[in-house]
Amino acid sequence: MTLHDWLWPSFLAFVALILFVDLFVLHRRDHVIGTREALFTVGGYVTLAMIFAGGVFYFGGADRGAEFLTGYLVEQALSLDNIFVIALIFSYFKVPAEAQYRVLFYGIVGAVVMRLSLIVPGVKLVDQFQFIAMALGALLVFSGFKMMTSGDEMIDPGESRIVKFLMRTGRVTSEYEGSNFLTRRNGVLFMTPLFVVLVTVELTDLVFAIDSIPAVLAISKDPFIVFSSNVFAILGLRALFFVLSGMMRSFRYLKFGLSLVLVFIGFKMLLAHYIDIPSVFALGVTAAIIAGSVIASLLHGPAETVEERD
Repeated sequence: MTLHDWLWPSFLAFVALILFVDLFVLHRRDHVIGTREALFTVGGYVTLAMIFAGGVFYFGGADRGAEFLTGYLVEQALSLDNIFVIALIFSYFKVPAEAQYRVLFYGIVGAVVMRLSLIVPGVKLVDQFQFIAMALGALLVFSGFKMMTSGDEMIDPGESRIVKFLMRTGRVTSEYEGSNFLTRRNGVLFMTPLFVVLVTVELTDLVFAIDSIPAVLAISKDPFIVFSSNVFAILGLRALFFVLSGMMRSFRYLKFGLSLVLVFIGFKMLLAHYIDIPSVFALGVTAAIIAGSVIASLLHGPAETVEERD
């Protein structure tokens, strides 16, 4: 087998090892994740991503390295809005603090599998059919403008059709059973509220993937670059949640910055047949927009917090 043949199985084994160590070694006992622990975990995942990026630059060249970093940055930025939605879900279902990390862990596992099943065929379709690339580019531009003009309306997880369906089955317990997703009562298998929360989080990630995956597909046509940049971004999402969930509304201009990123990447995809925008330039523009929105937010003070909205 060549080095390329080992690339996918080696990376998937690496991700599986990280997830195993994370849940069964570092967090084998359910506990409340403090800010200090979360910061160290986030730092660890960012360090791993930067080391991996260095390897991509070394073995794949500047263009591939820039594509990985751009994809990682875009996915990381888009996931910040996802964090606020997850915080609302946890608040709505009154998820015990010590059980939140386990929900996020299995949510990440589902997200990795979901992206693997969508990205690989997605790259092939975009590469083979020009109209699909154009359609995805138009979708990104539309999503960007929609995000830019939409308000900060609150979501209601209880109105989800899948949540209503699960509740109507009569097989959901009224109380949490520790960190168990399923439990038996009189020999009958029941879902716990934590299972409903997990399903809701997975569906939320699917909705966000509609924006994030086309965005990275617009950046690179290499399925490994697209998948690995996505995975490294979402691996640290759990720890990032515990750092930022209570202060997401402090970044009042982040949403506007993300919308500009989507519009820029969408036009990059639409014009790819006519104008070749260098990967390094795309990385610089993306980083500048996100950094500018964060700096502007910090300079102009926080917006409404989650508690104030409640």
